[in-house]
Amino acid sequence: MPLPQTGAPGSELKSPREPRKSQTLPAITWKSNSMKEQSTNHGDSMKPSLGMLKRTLFRTSLQASTHKAKEDPGLFRRSSHFLFRSLRRALDEGRTAGHPQGTAVPEKPSKVTDGVSRQAATGTEAEDPEPQAESKSVADLITERQLVKAFEQLRYLETQLVADKTSRTFTQDPTAYARRAMDLCLHYDGMAAEIGAIVREALSSEGVDRDALAELAQVVHLEEEAHHTSQAEGDFLSTPRHWRQHWENAVRLSAQERVQQAGAKIIPGAAEGASDLAQLLAELGGVVRQDLQKVRLEMQPAYEATDFPVWETYLRAFHSAVAQRLQELARDARGCEQLYVLLDWAANVYGSPDFLGAPDLALPTEPLPPLLEPALWARLESDYTRFLETKITSCFDSILQLEQNRWEAGEDREVLQGLYHAPLSIDVHMLVAEHVKAAGAISAELEATTLQICARALCLFVPRFEKAFLASKAVSEWYLGAYINACVELRTSLLARFPETIKELEKPLVAATNNFQKHLLQIVQQDMQPLFKVLYTKSWLTQDTLRPLMDKVVDFAHHLEHVTPPLAQETLQEVHRFVVREYLGQVLRPHERFSGLDRVNGSHKMNLDAQAISNTFQGLGSEAKWLDQAILSVAEILGETYKDDIRRHLETLIRSYPDIRRDHILAILALRRLGRRRNQNLLQHTQDLLRAAHEIRSSHRVLFEEIEVPTSVDVLITCI
Repeated sequence: MPLPQTGAPGSELKSPREPRKSQTLPAITWKSNSMKEQSTNHGDSMKPSLGMLKRTLFRTSLQASTHKAKEDPGLFRRSSHFLFRSLRRALDEGRTAGHPQGTAVPEKPSKVTDGVSRQAATGTEAEDPEPQAESKSVADLITERQLVKAFEQLRYLETQLVADKTSRTFTQDPTAYARRAMDLCLHYDGMAAEIGAIVREALSSEGVDRDALAELAQVVHLEEEAHHTSQAEGDFLSTPRHWRQHWENAVRLSAQERVQQAGAKIIPGAAEGASDLAQLLAELGGVVRQDLQKVRLEMQPAYEATDFPVWETYLRAFHSAVAQRLQELARDARGCEQLYVLLDWAANVYGSPDFLGAPDLALPTEPLPPLLEPALWARLESDYTRFLETKITSCFDSILQLEQNRWEAGEDREVLQGLYHAPLSIDVHMLVAEHVKAAGAISAELEATTLQICARALCLFVPRFEKAFLASKAVSEWYLGAYINACVELRTSLLARFPETIKELEKPLVAATNNFQKHLLQIVQQDMQPLFKVLYTKSWLTQDTLRPLMDKVVDFAHHLEHVTPPLAQETLQEVHRFVVREYLGQVLRPHERFSGLDRVNGSHKMNLDAQAISNTFQGLGSEAKWLDQAILSVAEILGETYKDDIRRHLETLIRSYPDIRRDHILAILALRRLGRRRNQNLLQHTQDLLRAAHEIRSSHRVLFEEIEVPTSVDVLITCI
């Protein structure tokens, strides 16, 4: 039995505008096959014919799958499945009839010319006449993409075959029915393959063949009208071909091919591939944008006469393909930069209303599923924050190293807006703002997580930085003032911007500020400490020993002018308190004791010094006026000639400075030398005042409490 000629019905066809290789579909050879079967010996068995038919089907399916590997294989499997079932049904009908396989029932001549000569209804083989010049075979029509004409011919032949089957024409020759059904099957499959080829070429080619798309839509509509209901079990003829579903599958596969080809030559590296990944995603976005614009502006008008959901189908196909591609990239993404590029592209580039370049082409967010599954998105964010934590810690290490390099290089001091300035504050602000802003562009949750990471890293960095600086040789008024300003700026700005998240940062910043301020005071105190030793001595009575001390204060105050005002005022008041405290400490622990005229002169000199100290600090802007009375009160007690008024001066001193103790009163009375009985009376009188003062004393005003006096004074007073 001669095998029907088969080609590759599923092979991809090029655009009619381009040269195409010849593509041959099985010609409709019903008359020739019937004639040859009629000439077959009646005594032959059916088994060879069935075997040859199965081999024909196998070869046809093999060729189709070989030449069209990317087509939906389900079309050919379904066709073969139904065909074999139809064949078995026809064979069963033949056995039931009980007639030997002999001369076939004459067939009606087909009006469709298929390249094969018509036959008479007799059992002899006739010569093939020349085909009509104006007629074309179904295979040629499919190749030329005249799908409507090809379908009309196939539909006519299918209707004719159904009528012949209904009239039991193939009772004695069921293989003829199977052969003719196979021809129909292969041609229908060829049309399905051509539909897929048209869909793929629509995206891959530069232009759009609108005629081919319109032909495609029309033939799909005609097939749905012709095959609108499923046939009985086992009947392959007139069954729905589901070409609309095949069209949707072709759209989906076409979108996948386009998306997979985008950036295929770019392979991001393991750690340094952030730029490569960004380039890949940029190319991917360009392909998707260009293709969807082409669909909306050029392809959709070709389908406008039909009910094809062109835009929605292509949109979902590309969305699904992009999601699949991103999942593949997410599996290989490594490092903070790559993860961020991936998240940022998904959230801000693809999710942008301007992604397609026009407001009416914006990607809808409601009908489409999420680009990345929530679990995958959460994993990417978790991986990103894990890498980010390490990166931010490394960035703070770099900031510390930069500051250390400045200390060693002795860079020129910088004053910004009247304040000592170090780049520390700007570096930290830029680091935090950059990562928080980048994370906020992706999601609010990632922004909050990034902010917490920055806060934790900064809480660890501040003590490390403080320790490293104070251990260096760069400690000076300038650097201490600059870092006090930096800590205050970080505290006020970050806490104002992120009050809840960075609340934990307040404690280390306040601690660092206090330590820097403490060391700033230590510097000036160490410079002034030796100058107090000459106070309340013989030379002090005749020399201006206070001027060098005040010069030190003025020089130090020049540095405070470049420190943030609240801290500068606080530091200046501490220096003021230090000077008064050390002055009184030197007086209450004298190396020499004055009596008579020297004591009176000493009292007068103390009044002058107290006025000079008050005027100096008042001129520098100190608001600690409560300190002015301390030296004056002691001077008045020492110089009072009317002894009964000493009680009044003591009362004023105790009320002004509640932290004064009995030891301090004893030391002052020892300097005054009033005698034992009067001293005892004054101590007895001040006892209740000291007790009351102790109950109301304020922790903010501490002066005498920090002045140490010798314990032997009480013994001295007793012995007077």
